[in-house]
Amino acid sequence: MALNNNKFDALNNSEDSDDDETSFAEDRKKKDLALPPIQVPREEHPLQYTYCLWFSRRAPGKHAAPQSFDQNLRLVGRFASVEQFWSYYCHLIKPCELSGHSDFHLFKDGIKPMWEDDANRCGGKWIVRLRKGLASRCWENLILAMLGEQFMVGDEICGAVISIRFAEDIISVWNRIASDQATTTRIRDTLRRVLNLPPNTILEYKNHTDSLKDNSSFRNTDVFVR
Repeated sequence: MALNNNKFDALNNSEDSDDDETSFAEDRKKKDLALPPIQVPREEHPLQYTYCLWFSRRAPGKHAAPQSFDQNLRLVGRFASVEQFWSYYCHLIKPCELSGHSDFHLFKDGIKPMWEDDANRCGGKWIVRLRKGLASRCWENLILAMLGEQFMVGDEICGAVISIRFAEDIISVWNRIASDQATTTRIRDTLRRVLNLPPNTILEYKNHTDSLKDNSSFRNTDVFVR
């Protein structure tokens, strides 16, 4: 568990040797193949979906190659109820306390936060760029809306990411079908509402197929003002 009292071990291990990263990734992949269902006690409040929380960080001076992203992706934990979510969230380092090139990824169980995943392959993501200092509040508002099914688009939402960068922080919401304009528009409008964005805030959208082509998450996007 990524806890505040140990300052999130994943941060301290981000500059390990390539051999250590490869070994860690291989061990984790073996465990991920057979993750058991999460039991929800009768007294708890079940979520509609089981979720996985991931963390990734690129060490300073390192340029992430496509094949290394999966190695840097760490599974923090899984949860299937409101109470299980808060048991993680209350002890996590908040996004505003992170530094450098760091990301939290909250995705439905069985969907990895990667463009190539079968659930993501035909989809894309909405992108909101935030000035520094807003990441923690916006991230909390977003994930509570996602867990509470406020987007009202069925199983179209795959997950959400908060990306901490040096000059800005970036929130993104991933969906399954990029070509479904009605659904992507509803996601955009709900995102504006839950983040309480001003009317002239710029939102961007990018297909994962385009990200695979240019190996970029946030460049060459389609820009929407309203």
